[in-house]
Formats: sequence, C-alpha cells, structure tokens
Amino acid sequence: MANICVYLGSRQGSDPCFHEATVALGREIGTRGHGLVYGGARVGLMGALADAVLDAGGEVIGVMPDHLVEREMSHHGLTQLIRVADMHERKATMAAKADAFAALPGGIGTLEELFESWTWQYLGLHDKPIALLDTQRFFAPLLTFLDNLVGQGFLDARTRDALGSAPTPPALLDRLEQQLLSA
Repeated sequence: MANICVYLGSRQGSDPCFHEATVALGREIGTRGHGLVYGGARVGLMGALADAVLDAGGEVIGVMPDHLVEREMSHHGLTQLIRVADMHERKATMAAKADAFAALPGGIGTLEELFESWTWQYLGLHDKPIALLDTQRFFAPLLTFLDNLVGQGFLDARTRDALGSAPTPPALLDRLEQQLLSA
C-alpha cells in the first residue's frame, strides 16, 4: 500500500467533469488499497476526494494549518487529521507521509504545492513519482509551457519528463504504481 499525496482544489471548478474524475480517483485509491494524503478540507474537490477514498475503504490523512481549519473547513471524518503551525509545515508533513504525488485541477495553491514537490525531486530531496491527472486536458497549456521551457533551454528534458500526466484516474494510478515498483 502506498500513500498518494494529492494536490487539488478546495473549490469544485466550473465543469462537473472535474468532480467526477476526482471521485473516480478516490475510488481507485481506496479499492487498490492505497492511502490518501491531502490538505484536510471537507469542501470542493478536496472533500469529494477524501469522501470517495473513505467510501472505498481507504485511509485518509489530512494535513491542515491551524489558521485554515475554519477557512477551509477541516474534514471531521478522516482516518487522521494532522494540525500544523503553517503552510511550510503542511507541505513538509504531506511530503514526508507520501510515497507519490498527484495533482488534479485546482488553483494557485495546487500549483504551488505541485511545483514545490517537483522542485524538491529535482534537487534530490526525494525520488517519489509525480504526475498530473489531465482531466479534459486541464493541464495541457501548462504542459505546453513546460515543453517550451525545455525548448528555450531553461528546463532539462529529463526533469520535464519526471512530471508525468495521465488522462484518467486508472491510468494515473497505473503510472504511479509502475514508477513505485521500479524505484
């Protein structure tokens, strides 16, 4: 069993497909026997993911700074809710509890967490796999931009290739599981 750290929105987004893909990923995580590590909220895509993992029999660890417990409305039905002092401790705790990382649609917080984890991988602080769930090609503009960084000489192709993507929840977990097994 691996703990998958998932970064995603505390909002639902405007297209119901994001919610559907999030719930499908949660079911896959739970039925495959993996655990979820995430930001601890009960709202938006975050809450939908946690509920789906729990409904599928999986364990869920939420990590939330004290100042966000009320703002993001912490989830009270988790296997474990870890309260931390600040965002830095949140990200470090989530990374320490994770065996792999995934990002789903979300806003600036999701992107910030994704890029920090990817940067930590690049710097050799961990060797855990990272991938995007590219529902409805949500991340396509970002992936094109990253490919442009490679073309312009600002990003190494090997580093770019370390950030994978998959169009469906089963394909995403297959990718992460394959990378975990080959590590």
